[in-house]
Amino acid sequence: MIDTTTTSPATPSAHQPPLFDTMSTMRAMRRLKPDPVPDELLDQLIQAAVWGPSGGNMQRYEYVVVTDPEVMARLAPLWKRCVDAYLATTGKHGPEGMPEAAYARMVAAIEYQRDHFAATPALIIPCYRMPELQTDDAGVQAYVAALGTTAAAELAGTQERFTALAEGSCVYPGVQNLLLAARGLGLAANITIWHLMLESEWKDTLGIPADMRTFAAIPVGWPMGNFGPVRRRPVSEVVHRNGW
Repeated sequence: MIDTTTTSPATPSAHQPPLFDTMSTMRAMRRLKPDPVPDELLDQLIQAAVWGPSGGNMQRYEYVVVTDPEVMARLAPLWKRCVDAYLATTGKHGPEGMPEAAYARMVAAIEYQRDHFAATPALIIPCYRMPELQTDDAGVQAYVAALGTTAAAELAGTQERFTALAEGSCVYPGVQNLLLAARGLGLAANITIWHLMLESEWKDTLGIPADMRTFAAIPVGWPMGNFGPVRRRPVSEVVHRNGW
């Protein structure tokens, strides 16, 4: 995620629950120590993810957890290709409003993680398989009646996007839980989707079934640096009350 703001970070008040402090200091930490992360802590991260909601409470998620250095070494060239492709598209300058120095620090952290990926202690890949919905003629007729003919036709044209968002809504709440749990346990983690540029190769390397979709690649480890306040746009700039 690219932080495009130069505004001051939010400061949780003493009356807010501890979770607010966790969220407001949950930076994307890309410089990781090579020290291993105990399996019991990784299990806690997955437990936090499993507590997240999923559509219809179907719970069709699966999590691939990589800790074997040999497997990580096989993934490292794929990671490098994906990161290089990403950096090639972002340009030499950051987005409008982001100081050049801040952008340079972000790129340096991404490059560091790229160059040291084989030493990543753990990598978590959330997966999801959406079942095919079985609808009879009566169900289709009721569906069209509820939406209206025009809206039903428009939705048919965006079905691919609707399906992708439906799957994502079943996965990403759990991913956010995982990231919050990592921060709470003192672990560094950051969400990426760069692997999707070479998803079939990643799936082949990890033996992930062809019909299983992957939604992120999350490096996890002990941070080299310190957690600190995130810098985000203030609420007053992003909220639209009762309409746009």
